[in-house]
Amino acid sequence: MDERVLLGRRIKELRRARGLSQEQLAERMGINAKYLSSIERGRENPTLDLLLKLAKSLRVETAGLFNYSWQRLPEAELRRRLRALTDAADPAKLRELLALLALPDG
Repeated sequence: MDERVLLGRRIKELRRARGLSQEQLAERMGINAKYLSSIERGRENPTLDLLLKLAKSLRVETAGLFNYSWQRLPEAELRRRLRALTDAADPAKLRELLALLALPDG
């Protein structure tokens, strides 16, 4: 899969986890929401300066934008890893995982 698509998916994932719309994140960064949408779809090749702004706006280390290796895993491996996480989690962590999994679309 194209690295820009993977990066875009990661940015979208982080944005949603922070409860931000594309418009809200774009406003924080001082860019157009349509441009952000194009980045999230992997149609743009963001500059380093823009990646630094994204990381700051999403409150993540810049390297965290590139933490998407799991997106290449086959479905069976994803399910295995999720089961392992839930089996090992205490009740508080289970609640946190459920809250993350139950994020509304946006």
